[in-house]
Amino acid sequence: MLNAERDAVALRFAELLRDLERTQPNDTETALRELTVNAAAALPGAVSASITVATREGEVKSVAATDSVADKIDDIQRRTKQGPCLEAAWEQHTMRIRDVETEHRWPLFCLETQQNTSIRSSLAFQLFRNREAMGALNFYGERVDAFDDDAVELGLILATHTAVAWNLLVRDEQFRSALASRDLIGQAKGILMERFGVDAAGAFGLLRRLSQESNTPLVDLAEQVIDSRTGEDRPA
Repeated sequence: MLNAERDAVALRFAELLRDLERTQPNDTETALRELTVNAAAALPGAVSASITVATREGEVKSVAATDSVADKIDDIQRRTKQGPCLEAAWEQHTMRIRDVETEHRWPLFCLETQQNTSIRSSLAFQLFRNREAMGALNFYGERVDAFDDDAVELGLILATHTAVAWNLLVRDEQFRSALASRDLIGQAKGILMERFGVDAAGAFGLLRRLSQESNTPLVDLAEQVIDSRTGEDRPA
């Protein structure tokens, strides 16, 4: 791939990131899928792609996929607990399978992929890694050795932009969740202040104590308090 083509792809993805930051989409799943579709379209040889998250407990989840083929391959990795995206997520930054028929590193995964899909080669990049989970961006091709060294280089650029987008989307989702939790706790405090004649600090202290004693997350307890008030307001 020529440098000009590679630069054009990088510029296009940088523009997608700017659009994400400006619009701050509420549907994180749809935004990630659109990014994955664009990444697959930009990488020569790729017919499918996915973003996979794996936990240290061995759980594997496809959070974005271009089609049912990518979902099926992620399911094979989940069932066999083998595969290049898991290796990329946990151990190395980049993993490439040139031919599933001759690949020896993940025999169960390669056998099922060969028997149940048209995919013959793959390329996987680590997106993020923390104490609880790791993620990978995966590309799949229908011909042997679909991804040459130029494709690996371009894939690294696409993975870097996707990782930035992931952080942006997750951070925004966490912020919205925090705001929603704050609102719920505020409503619950108001109910407790009215019900027990205490001030805001006293109401929050009561919520926190009940949360600790019942081993219930504070926001879940706040929802229970709000639900109890709703029940009281219903006509007999």
